[in-house]
Amino acid sequence: MKPFSLKLKPAFLCLLAAALFISCSEDDSVTTATPFVVAFENLSANISDIETSKTLSLVYSETATVQGSFEVSIVSTNAIYGVDFTTEPAAEGSTITLPIEASENGKSIVFNKLNPTLDETVTIELNISAIHYPSSVIQGNTRFLFGNTPALGTGYSPNVGGPNQQNQVYIDLSSEAETVVQRDTWDLGFYAGDEFRVGINGAIYMATAQLESTDIDAISEADVTDLQPQVAVGTFDPDNVAYIDHPDGAITKTAIASISATEAENKVYLVNLGYTVGTDAPEPGSVAVAGSARGWKKIRVLRQGDDYLLQYANLNDTTHEEVVISKNEGYNFTFFSFDTENVVTAEPRADQWDLNFTVFTNIIDGAGSYGFSDGVLHNSKGGVTAYSVETTAFDYDTFSASDVVLNNFEQDQRVIGSTWRDVINDDKVLIDTIFYILKDANGNLYKLKFTSLLNENGERGFPEFKYNLLQ
Repeated sequence: MKPFSLKLKPAFLCLLAAALFISCSEDDSVTTATPFVVAFENLSANISDIETSKTLSLVYSETATVQGSFEVSIVSTNAIYGVDFTTEPAAEGSTITLPIEASENGKSIVFNKLNPTLDETVTIELNISAIHYPSSVIQGNTRFLFGNTPALGTGYSPNVGGPNQQNQVYIDLSSEAETVVQRDTWDLGFYAGDEFRVGINGAIYMATAQLESTDIDAISEADVTDLQPQVAVGTFDPDNVAYIDHPDGAITKTAIASISATEAENKVYLVNLGYTVGTDAPEPGSVAVAGSARGWKKIRVLRQGDDYLLQYANLNDTTHEEVVISKNEGYNFTFFSFDTENVVTAEPRADQWDLNFTVFTNIIDGAGSYGFSDGVLHNSKGGVTAYSVETTAFDYDTFSASDVVLNNFEQDQRVIGSTWRDVINDDKVLIDTIFYILKDANGNLYKLKFTSLLNENGERGFPEFKYNLLQ
């Protein structure tokens, strides 16, 4: 659970505003006050994912100006308050009473799980049952459900990191879990599936080219000087797509060929290490994702039984380092960093994320590989698929599971990609005529719509979206 913030998130406010009914008189001299609403920030949680406790945030539709209170009732099935769970503040009977203080924007309730064996028959429902405050109404996100089902949905603000976009943010929709990793943490990803494939880090614009030699120690910078300018992202040469992993995410389309069991078939590769994360502060609406060039390596990858054997060195080295890298069961890849010269953790388990907010290397038709910011990739290797829907055909709020077209789901991890925003022109625009349907590896269906591209200062790197489970 992310820390409670007194700042009301635009993504959440979109959910709240949809539920508010604000009447206006035809007579301009008569006005109706905006109602005061208390709402749960999220809609649900899977009780199996909670180890000991979970904090539930409740937010107000406006900053409180006077004192008051509100009540949250508890209805549970196959779970007993005080035996299987408790809350802070404590309930009296089946009701939690929370004070409303002047100048505050919300409250929180801590749910304590006392019984670790709560099963799929358990549901615990919290409902906002009364609000004692001027002009208050009960509407919007008034219900929070604990059960053994995927999360129903929420508003989300991934911690991308602002205009430098230094983070890769992995989000699991069913558990509302977020994993944040700096995008230059890793260089190579060694595939854990049946194929023997090695990926490069497109989030820092890496590129690689196969050489003719199989002797890594015999290669020097003099051998690749003419090739180096070509092995890069953003050269506007259509042929440079050969030096990147295909951005659709297909494991069979890595720039490094399949690692052969026949040692003599595995060639040496020239590797452009891309760029460090940028640190400059750009003008509002711009990004500064690329810092200093990280230089070059030469590598060769072999198979050693069911493992990989990585050989690597600087270009002019006449000896090389070796490291055995095992396939990481349950993950898409095992990651390796040349900075630490070690295996590193850079991605959650394959079944524990659906979306990756990241800078990524894409392809522009006729211009080759190019770096894209504000990217959103779905976990195609982990079984997630997606497709887009135009709002001219369907309204997001009324779109339901019966509207889903199963044949429309795509493997291509760029279904969302950069299609949710337009940053080519001076006016950076959130495209609000599109939303997306995702199916996770467990078959859960979600609808997702972006609600913000820039922050209040006009800076990029602050995306926000809302999503809902389709039932």
